[in-house]
Amino acid sequence: MIEYLYRIGSISRNKKDSMIYENPIVNEECDEFEVNNWIISRFIVDVLVPIVGTHPFPLSEQVLLVATICRFRPDHVFEWGTNIGKSARIFFEISKHFQIPFQIHSIDLPDDVPHVEHPGDQRGILVKGLSGVNLYLGDGLDTSINIIHEIGSICKPVFFLDGDHSYSSVYCEISTISQLVHNPVIIVHDTFFQSPKSNYNVGPYEAIKKFLSEKNSQYNVISTNTGLPGMTMLYKKRE
Repeated sequence: MIEYLYRIGSISRNKKDSMIYENPIVNEECDEFEVNNWIISRFIVDVLVPIVGTHPFPLSEQVLLVATICRFRPDHVFEWGTNIGKSARIFFEISKHFQIPFQIHSIDLPDDVPHVEHPGDQRGILVKGLSGVNLYLGDGLDTSINIIHEIGSICKPVFFLDGDHSYSSVYCEISTISQLVHNPVIIVHDTFFQSPKSNYNVGPYEAIKKFLSEKNSQYNVISTNTGLPGMTMLYKKRE
């Protein structure tokens, strides 16, 4: 009986697998954001977790990162807060696995700027020497905008903000990107909101809340909000 159930289960799994991979990763026929979470989950378990683990980006946040890239297919990804390069490595593996060619621009603070998360000589060790990954020292926002100006042509960028997590810096960054970049896709890390007695840093959440209140609902929002650290993706609504 056990063997029979096992064989039936195997057949069922095989059918499900074939259904998963027969379907496209992005449903282009729908107006709302939609990706194939089965394909994304398999990629994360098989490829990403063995390389980057689940900290500081738990599985739900890795799903959002992969989904964003697969849905919007950027030609450039700008991120700041390189640290040892986990987010940049995630973007690199997404590009390689799903055959979405884009340049990764990862920016971190110079050595002489103190920060509690400064990686020191471990900066970018997970991505050094990888094709398509460009490492910079400087201010994330200023460096990214300068690069976009140098590109000169129409750019389809995704921004990943994982640097300074204060209210003022996050609000300034997403507001400036919205003003200076056409149709940006913006991902912000550490956006979980909790009651004041938790003593969590809710600055990023509050910054996004203020930004959205000023934009008259021009942006759609997708968030992982079940617990720490939290991630939010903003993209403009179709006109």
